[in-house]
Amino acid sequence: MANLTKLTDTYELNNGTQIPIVGFGTWQTPDGEVAEKSVETAIEAGYRHIDTAFAYQNEKSVGKGIKDSGVARDQLWVTSKLTGNDHGYENTKKAIDTSLNNLGLDYLDLFLIHWPNPVAFRDSWEEANAGTWRAMEEAQKAGKLRAIGVSNFRPKHLDALLKTATVTPQVNQIFLNPSDLQPEVVKYNKEHHILSEAYSPLGTGKIFAVPELKTLSEKYHKTVAQVVLHWSLQHGFLPLPKSVHKDRIIENTKLFDFELESADVKTIDGLRGVAGLATDPDTITW
Repeated sequence: MANLTKLTDTYELNNGTQIPIVGFGTWQTPDGEVAEKSVETAIEAGYRHIDTAFAYQNEKSVGKGIKDSGVARDQLWVTSKLTGNDHGYENTKKAIDTSLNNLGLDYLDLFLIHWPNPVAFRDSWEEANAGTWRAMEEAQKAGKLRAIGVSNFRPKHLDALLKTATVTPQVNQIFLNPSDLQPEVVKYNKEHHILSEAYSPLGTGKIFAVPELKTLSEKYHKTVAQVVLHWSLQHGFLPLPKSVHKDRIIENTKLFDFELESADVKTIDGLRGVAGLATDPDTITW
């Protein structure tokens, strides 16, 4: 976590693009005014990285919140994701344009394949992903996408993708928090210079009840959320905390005035299973 002192600090992706080290997540954020206001509030609080997806059904509201913030487009990083029904070359080309239209943007900073093996393509997922990736590579070359990546991919899915890819994914966004460090996936990502983004970095709220984290919260005079988000940064992950409450949105930005001792990082690393484990992407029902 060397020299990370503010939300606008960046990691460098494998294509040289700079991505802000903490993003504002919008999974499970209701469409409409709640999504609009939470995004606007997050940008006011200092976030410059907003994460959404077509499947979240809130892209239009997220786009409105971005617009209403008044912050210049080139100061923001916006991510969206390809839904499971839209895999394949032609489908992906259309889906990219749909997300751009929904968000009211001319380009996306990052576009991800949301799941590697959705039900709609269970019998042909490798072929479908290859076509999707070709469309994403073309869109990146055309300037519609600054960076491209995947989400919920395990090593076998990445190996399959890399058989035909001419561009290595810049990001793999996965369920990543003290409850599941996904060591095999994180190791693979590091070896291939793929950034590990952490969705549900707070374990969808379940970590707040973990006694060890409450103890560390008291030790550092920080909230449990701040401790866990800082832990994520100390690992070199990019956390995507989500909230619709102004005080929590602001609270989750105050991460840079303390450092976790190595023994405490190890304690947090040992909390496997306290808030659930990552979903197996080969058995999802969507």
